[in-house]
This record gives sequence, structure tokens and C-alpha cells, in this order.
Amino acid sequence: MAEAIIRASIAKGTLSADQISVSDINEARLQLLKAKYSVNTESSQEQGLSAAELIVIAVRPQDDLNALGQIVQQFASPTATVVSIVAGVTIEKLGGYFGTERPITRVIPNTLTDTGYGYSGVALNAYVIRDQVEDFLLGFGKVQYLEESYIDIFTGFGVAGPNYIYYFIESFVDAGVLAGLPREQAWKVALENMMGAVMMLQQTGLHPRQLLDINNSPGGVGMHGLYELNNSDFAAGLQRSVLAAVKRTTELGVKE
Repeated sequence: MAEAIIRASIAKGTLSADQISVSDINEARLQLLKAKYSVNTESSQEQGLSAAELIVIAVRPQDDLNALGQIVQQFASPTATVVSIVAGVTIEKLGGYFGTERPITRVIPNTLTDTGYGYSGVALNAYVIRDQVEDFLLGFGKVQYLEESYIDIFTGFGVAGPNYIYYFIESFVDAGVLAGLPREQAWKVALENMMGAVMMLQQTGLHPRQLLDINNSPGGVGMHGLYELNNSDFAAGLQRSVLAAVKRTTELGVKE
């Protein structure tokens, strides 16, 4: 995810490569990032942290955050904002590692960074000035600011959201092939229908049920298809999937 943020930020121009310093215990990973994006991987942690206005923490929750926090508190300015994308670690816990009075931004990044679409969920502590982090956050997508209590729900619904869309499109294309269309044609039709339907919702401001009513005549083709879809438990299955993802997110936070 850190690489995706670097790639999107540089591509969008919100950051230049010479503004980004990266530290990692994996030397091969550092060399790869330097070769691909020309970011600074040679400065010491002391040099990088002392100059940083934003410190992005992109490690696993099981990694040694306590040791990392000690390094940040030793070398970084107390006004430098920590931006954490560490799954399951709350702002309160982050404050224990990086300083209770340090500006801390907890971000659940979307996985659509290269497209400019998708919301990242963001929770701020009381010391963050939004203007200091917003340009950076908008460099890899859109932003929804949340109460931290909603972060797990946002993760299971919003961040996992593309999974449900990908799976639907795959299944829809397979349905077209099953009915007799060549796969290439079915693929193009599925994508065009998906994008067009989203545009209709945005442009008209109508509820999906209103557009369903407009799109289906009594006893027509569409209504027969929807009848079978309703019988398939599609809606409840999707809702169970979101609830399962939210539950798993909560479990990971407890394990941390």
C-alpha cells in the first residue's frame, strides 16, 4: 500500500520524488523503490525524520511499533504529523507509541489509488490541522473524515468494496457467456453497463429503485431477470459479506 501511495502521489504531482524519503529493513525493497520512483532511500532515519513534516507509518500491526515510536520521538519534530495506515491500531495506541500530544492521522487507504477514485477513511486526533494533511491524502484518492468508531465499518464496506464489484462483474460476464455471447463482447457490455448505471445515478440523483422502475416494463424481460435475482438471495448474500468483512476487521484490531 505504501508503494501505491508513492506511485499515485508522484503521478498526480502532489509530491515530487525528492520530497519523499523511505526507510525499510528490507534493502532490496528500498533499491526497488529508488529505481522505480527515484525517491530518497539513502538518508539515515535520523536525517529523514528530522526533516519530515509527515511521517507515514506503513508497517504490519505485529511489527515493533514501540521501537519505531521511540525513534520517531527521538528524532522527529514534535509537530510532525504521523500518518498511520497500520491496520487495527487505534489513535489511542498510536499516541502511546509516538506521543500523546503529537498530531496523528489514522488512514484506511482505498485500493483504487491509481484511478483517482475511491474513498480513504480518515480519523484525526485533536492535534491535527486538517489543511496540513489534506493535500497529501487527496493525492491518492478521495477522503471521507470519520469518527474513529466507524473505521472498522468503513474498512469492511468501503475498502473491501471493490472486491464485491469485481466479483459481480466477473459473474455478470460469465452469465453473458453462459447465455451465448462471446466473452469479449460480454466483457465490454458488462463494463459499459456498470459505468453507465453509475453515471445515471449520479446525473439523475434518483434512487436505484426509481431507475429500476423506469428501466422495466410490466411483464418484460428485465422484470423476469430481476425476479430470478431476487430468488437467488443476492441482496442478503452481499449484506452478509459486508458484515463478515467488518467482523474480521474488528477481530484483527483485537488481536493487535
